[in-house]
Amino acid sequence: MNQTSNAADALEIIAFRLHQQEFCVKTTSIREIRGWAPVTPIPHSPYEVLGVMNLRGTVIPIVDLAVKLGMPAAQATERSAVVVTEVNGMTVGLLVDGVSDILTVAGSTLQPLPAATGPSAAFSDGIIAHDKSMICFLSLERMFGEDDPSSWGIAA
Repeated sequence: MNQTSNAADALEIIAFRLHQQEFCVKTTSIREIRGWAPVTPIPHSPYEVLGVMNLRGTVIPIVDLAVKLGMPAAQATERSAVVVTEVNGMTVGLLVDGVSDILTVAGSTLQPLPAATGPSAAFSDGIIAHDKSMICFLSLERMFGEDDPSSWGIAA
């Protein structure tokens, strides 16, 4: 684990790649990380929902995070990962190109997004400058809103 801060405002994050870009979420929302395995498609599900997977007896939806962020669909390979999250009382698997690292960063390194940003801005809490790269900090709570899970095509 790469630790860059031990201050009281520290954020523990998991960083992952989508189409050559780095994104991250808080580790507190992560249940586990799994390798890619084929999913069972669900007819008439939203485009970003790839299907469902059996996770130790519980069926969970698998979402193509790239599509959810307005990017081209991810191409699942043996290097892809499914980040299993618990958000707003729901368990959801997120398909990503690969997991990069688990980091602890100072909260002060989280910078606001520039005014002219793309579709992922609605789901982002800002940008973290780390080493020589920029990591987009995502808000899963906003991405998978608690108001109405059916609004994004997955039952709670």
